[in-house]
Amino acid sequence: MTLHKEGSTTIALTILFIFLLNALVQFFLPEYTWLRWLVYLLTAGLFYIVIQFFRNPIFETVKGENLVICPADGKVVVIEETEETEFLKDKRIQISVFMSPFNVHVNRNPIGGLVKYFKYHPGKYLVAWDPKSSTENERTTVVVENKGGTPVLFRQIAGALARRIVWYLKEGDTVKQSEEFGFIKFGSRVDVFLPLDTEIKVKLGDTVKGGLSVLAELKTKK
Repeated sequence: MTLHKEGSTTIALTILFIFLLNALVQFFLPEYTWLRWLVYLLTAGLFYIVIQFFRNPIFETVKGENLVICPADGKVVVIEETEETEFLKDKRIQISVFMSPFNVHVNRNPIGGLVKYFKYHPGKYLVAWDPKSSTENERTTVVVENKGGTPVLFRQIAGALARRIVWYLKEGDTVKQSEEFGFIKFGSRVDVFLPLDTEIKVKLGDTVKGGLSVLAELKTKK
C-alpha cells in the first residue's frame, strides 16, 4: 500500500501530536500506568485511521471507450433523472457516490477526453447525503467530452467533515479515463450526470470502487 501525496502534511502533524501527547503523559503521569496505556492505544488508533484515509492502492484500472467508470470508492446513494442547470442545461441521469471517511478518497476520471468546462465553487458544508449539497456545498464541476462527442459532467462535493477539495485538471486538458483527477479529504460525495439514454450498470446501495466499477455504458452516436 502506498500513501497519497495529499496526506503528507496531515500525517506529519498527526505524528507530531501523538509524540507530544505521549511524551507529556509519560512525563507528568508516570505513576498512572493504565492511563498511559489508554493514551497509547488511542493515539495508535488515531494514527491507523489517518493512514487508512490517505492510502492510495495501486492496481490496474478498467477502461472502455463507451464505459463510464466509477470516479470514487463508496456507496451509490442516488440514481435519478434530474435537470443539470450549470453547464449542460438539460435533463440527465444523476448517479451519486457517497465516500465515507473509511473509503479511499482518490477521485478518477469516469471517461477520457477533452475537459470542456471546469469551475470551482466555494460553499457550505452540509452533510454529503443532503440533496442540497450538490448545489450549495463547496464543490468543483468538470465536463469531459469523449471522442464520440458525448459530454459527461461530474462534481466533487465537500461534506460536513471534508474541508478541502483538490483537483489536478483544468479547462482544455486532455485526460485519460480512470486516471486520478483529484482528492477530497475526510468524507464527501461525487455526482456524475449522464445522457438519458445511458445504460445504467449499478443500483442504489451498491458498493463501488473508483477506477474498477462500471457505472454505466454510453450509447454510441450514429
